[in-house]
Amino acid sequence: MTMTDVQPDSIPAGFEPHFRKSPLTDPWEPLYSRRTDKSVHMGLRLARAHTNSRGLIHGGLIAALSDNAMGYACAQAMGWDTSKSLVTIGLAVDFIGTAEVGQWLAIEPEVIRTGSTICFAQSLIRADDVVIARANGTFRVVPRKPAA
Repeated sequence: MTMTDVQPDSIPAGFEPHFRKSPLTDPWEPLYSRRTDKSVHMGLRLARAHTNSRGLIHGGLIAALSDNAMGYACAQAMGWDTSKSLVTIGLAVDFIGTAEVGQWLAIEPEVIRTGSTICFAQSLIRADDVVIARANGTFRVVPRKPAA
């Protein structure tokens, strides 16, 4: 399966093309997200480009997408305040399983606590509904710099 082989009917209900693009994640497209009242879940159908030399999902992909999803969840908890930005100051990932090409990978973050200068979040990472990793992140809330 290649990333261009993803069929719309293979995407779980509620997920839509991800609303925010990034140079880091562009090679992993198509990415999907689902907004809930308290969070932003991210997902993708795993393809060869997401794997290591053994054909299993790469831990760096899990870490990067978990960081993104937890940051979006914190932003949502803070009301998407456009005058503020979030910067990751701590990220830890525990790998407890693996995933293969063709499986649906979902990152399901939860905000633990948010304040005026810091936000704490955690997430479960699932491959076809089986937990394969967990992550936690700490984010610094900083004023957004004006566009140049």
